[in-house]
Amino acid sequence: MGRVADLAGVSVRTLHHYDEIGLVRPSTRTAAGYRAYAAGDVERLREVLAYRRLGFGLREVAELVDDPSTDAVAHLRRLRALMLERRDRADATVAAIDRELEARAKGLNVTPEEQLGMLGARLYDEIGGAYTATRRTDPRIAAHIWGALGDARTVVNVGAGTGSYEPADRDVTAVEPSAVMRGQRPAGSARCVAAAAESLPFADQSFDVAMAVSTVHHWGDPMAGLREMRRVARRVVVLTFDTDEPGWQDRFWLTRDYLPEFATVLEGFPSLAGMADAIGGRAEPVPVPWDCADGLFEAYWRRPGAYLEDHVRRAMSVWTKVGPEAEQRAVRRLADDLDSGRWAERNSGLARLDAADLGLRLLMA
Repeated sequence: MGRVADLAGVSVRTLHHYDEIGLVRPSTRTAAGYRAYAAGDVERLREVLAYRRLGFGLREVAELVDDPSTDAVAHLRRLRALMLERRDRADATVAAIDRELEARAKGLNVTPEEQLGMLGARLYDEIGGAYTATRRTDPRIAAHIWGALGDARTVVNVGAGTGSYEPADRDVTAVEPSAVMRGQRPAGSARCVAAAAESLPFADQSFDVAMAVSTVHHWGDPMAGLREMRRVARRVVVLTFDTDEPGWQDRFWLTRDYLPEFATVLEGFPSLAGMADAIGGRAEPVPVPWDCADGLFEAYWRRPGAYLEDHVRRAMSVWTKVGPEAEQRAVRRLADDLDSGRWAERNSGLARLDAADLGLRLLMA
């Protein structure tokens, strides 16, 4: 036990405690009669210590390592995904610090809210608290997605968030790296695995179909995530965004007239054609209804006043990515144009539309 403690960097007392509570028990004996760790015990201990260092409590760790649906490879994939999530949070915090340093160098005031913002996980962990208020399943968008699922019975929902668009009539397994998002999934929803798209902890062809809804742009490596979806499922359905069309930034008045920084948010994002090739699929447009129930970025294209509401913007990752300076400028100019009537003059044709093609695309393979 002392040798194992030295190798693992923990105390013998810790190992004794794990033994007492049944978390990791040495299963063999030495020639002298001392308790010793077999190879399987060491593997389990490695998993326990890795989860502990990620901040999981002992009860949570026990549930994770005793999960009958996972093996050693699945645990490694899950641990890798959690480590990537931690890395992404650190990267986001560094980016927030850089933005504040830049603002201070220009002599700009940094609000208390902005100062505290860098301590959050940013992106989903920052915006996640607002998701249940404005992000929900829109039945017309759902009809496109669920229709593409066809007769699939088993579905893995990658980047599942709080569970919007998960079909209730299928056997669904959700995958979501953000603890904040997982914590907001409603009672009775599909079981949710803590993992990232790039390292799905499932065997090849485990599901009839893999789905992903408005999440690919958040992945560290979208193409790797798409290939993983193709690996674990016989078919793939992905709701994403088209940046292939010339002048795509001008499709939506908000990005055209008020938030040109949106183009930089999607710098490096794979082409729609490239994503379709990755899964061997095709794309079709998904129009956004004028009264869209899902508060995604494009949802309020005919209801511009909604973008002036802070709680609406907080559930959209775009605003976090462009930063507070661009956000405040865009909101201020939009408010001025709504008050003066300039917005209505520029966009008078929208009032006659029930739905608009703003670049949402459904990839199907």
